[in-house]
Amino acid sequence: MSGVNDETEVKARVPDLKAFEEALEKAGATVEFAGEMTDHRFDRKEKLADKDEMLRLRIYRPQNGATRGELCWKGAVETKGEYRHRQEIEFGVGDPWSALALLDRLGFSESLRIERMITVYRLGKATLRVERYPEMDILVEVEGDPESIEKAVAATGLPRDEFLPESLPQFVNRYEKRTGRQARLAT
Repeated sequence: MSGVNDETEVKARVPDLKAFEEALEKAGATVEFAGEMTDHRFDRKEKLADKDEMLRLRIYRPQNGATRGELCWKGAVETKGEYRHRQEIEFGVGDPWSALALLDRLGFSESLRIERMITVYRLGKATLRVERYPEMDILVEVEGDPESIEKAVAATGLPRDEFLPESLPQFVNRYEKRTGRQARLAT
């Protein structure tokens, strides 16, 4: 979604992808995107990280179609009840490779790269993004307003208490403690 937004979301681990996808299909969810998504996170001497802010260039490579990008700034995270919330400014970038070069010229360095295969579903006003990493749990992120999030969560068949207002590093930590293996977020 482009523009200035208030992002509200929850995440959960998906233990059985087939059952999860069947539940979404039964609920009437439609696939909006399938393919690879790469996040390039940038900072300058940790000035953004020190304020709990983020600058990200996200590159989408669909299974069919043209590569596209989104440049996004995200503000500090707040937990509002059962939801993770932050302000964001996001817009499309027609040439993500030039955007990478621009950020480099402006003195930003890549602080983190995350590569995963995703499927984005739409269910009512909620967006559900299933994320499959090189070596980590399959996750789902549900975004929208609280009412839409709750309807989408109910449709997944997963217990509500599995959906948390937590960030990816918290899920990585949980995975590594549970399995004894190091998560790999990029190839």
